[in-house]
Amino acid sequence: MIDVPAPEGYVVRAFTSGDAASFLAAVRASLPALAHEMPWCREDYALEDAAAWMAFTQAAWAKGSEFPLGIFEAGSGAVVGGTGINQVNGVHRTGNIGYWVSTPHRGRGVARLAARQAAILGFEELGFTRLEIVVLPSNVASQRVAEALGATLECTARNRLHVHGRAQDALVYSLTPDDAARWRVG
Repeated sequence: MIDVPAPEGYVVRAFTSGDAASFLAAVRASLPALAHEMPWCREDYALEDAAAWMAFTQAAWAKGSEFPLGIFEAGSGAVVGGTGINQVNGVHRTGNIGYWVSTPHRGRGVARLAARQAAILGFEELGFTRLEIVVLPSNVASQRVAEALGATLECTARNRLHVHGRAQDALVYSLTPDDAARWRVG
């Protein structure tokens, strides 16, 4: 059995247009950490950028091209991060799980909850047969999330990610429906 404890007080759901200001606040609270790992994050990230992201997420869901999700505090409804499935390959029924958690909420198991919810969506609702988690070698926290889910480290892929204008190697983890089935045991 894989132990993936779910922290109380957090919810994973699709974004709405009303989440833009809260999303911006979460990004700003996390700029130093996010800017290093997320190509879209930059010092001048503004409300217009957050609103554009909310519009994109809704369009992507409608087209079935990506499945972005927000991570929210259950009580306040504040955005504390994001997850979802992107890089969807419909022919091979595969995708990529990404996740980030704002700095004030790190270290609480929130990323594990979010990645697990994204995987359940991918396997149980969308019928994917493989999901990858691709992380920079320096991102130890994301590696720990993948390992906590029981993902298999398959390789270090050369020039796998393009971050801030340069190609970088990345660790490639995989999850299959059998991995997710172990979460239900016990």
